[in-house]
Amino acid sequence: MSRKITIRPLTAEAFAPYGDVIDCAGAPDKIINAGLCGRFHDRAQVDVGTDGRVGINLFKSQLRELPYALELIERHPDGSQAFFPMCENPFLVIVADADLTPHAFVTQKGQGINFHRGIWHGVLTPLAGSGQFVVIDRIGDTLNLDEHIFSTPYTVDYQH
Repeated sequence: MSRKITIRPLTAEAFAPYGDVIDCAGAPDKIINAGLCGRFHDRAQVDVGTDGRVGINLFKSQLRELPYALELIERHPDGSQAFFPMCENPFLVIVADADLTPHAFVTQKGQGINFHRGIWHGVLTPLAGSGQFVVIDRIGDTLNLDEHIFSTPYTVDYQH
């Protein structure tokens, strides 16, 4: 038997307990480059702890389909993790509260996300496009990964 999660649109307010929505919403904080570029400043809090450094990585994930079977979540106790799609297609963002209750969001065109340190989240789940992402996270000597497998999977979809 499967448990069900309904996907919601990704908004900064709904996602705030888990991390940062990174996009160009609203007016730019500054206009730079002789007036030709808007800077949307400090949109995410990158956290690498005291013994790590910031790494920029490229990921290429297989595309997933809805309904999606959520069986595994993970967290990174030593640092944050940000995802920026290299195409403008949506991706599924799954997070979980401390009691492991999951919630699902879908990004909109031009959105990336940053999971705060220690937040349980689903694996990279692109729904369309190339599956390629720029990932900014902690590089260090520790494994920085905890995983949880649900004994009964969740079904993630738009409506149930």
